[in-house]
Amino acid sequence: MARLAAAAVVALLLVSAPWLWTTISAHGHLYDEVGAPAADVVIVLGTEVAADRRQPGTRLAGRLQTAAALVHSGRARVILVSGDGGGASGDEPAVMTSYLAGLGVDPRRVVADSFGLDTYDSCARAREVYGVVRALVVTQSYHLSRAVTLCRHLGLDVDGVAARCAGCAATLLAQKAVRDYFASGKAAWDAVRGRPPAVRSPESAAVHDALRDG
Repeated sequence: MARLAAAAVVALLLVSAPWLWTTISAHGHLYDEVGAPAADVVIVLGTEVAADRRQPGTRLAGRLQTAAALVHSGRARVILVSGDGGGASGDEPAVMTSYLAGLGVDPRRVVADSFGLDTYDSCARAREVYGVVRALVVTQSYHLSRAVTLCRHLGLDVDGVAARCAGCAATLLAQKAVRDYFASGKAAWDAVRGRPPAVRSPESAAVHDALRDG
């Protein structure tokens, strides 16, 4: 019985190792909206849009509202919206860009990456394609440690800012937290093997130009 219990503990530790990696690595780099530090660029990670395919879903709206607040408060200058331009629910970056305009963000301050197909790709492309070195990354708290850890692993000096999520049910957040626990395994594997982003693009000066013009 003791051996069985010990084996169970070892198995749990092995399964939990990727999640522990993301949690420990992100320590000291997580903030709420009020306490967020300053950075020229804030990266907003995409997720599902609403059923009408023209408005963001609840979680995405919260991320965009948080990013807009960071810009309006002077803690960020340019927003890089990174998501799937051909996603099952719709064109995430197009919806994000339009919604930010409705929040009073100057369109010249918004850069859209339509090939941020997952968190790893969004971080890798921010660095490799758009030349981002220092940034804030905005997503809900259940996702934040994984996002910060991946971005930092890929060479970005990022701090994470927990996004708003008004109207998010507790059951939904719990489900997403469980999903993220298991997604940390893929994150660790991607990091270990140094996989390239799914879509390779030439370098873009869009973020640099937005910073200059904004």
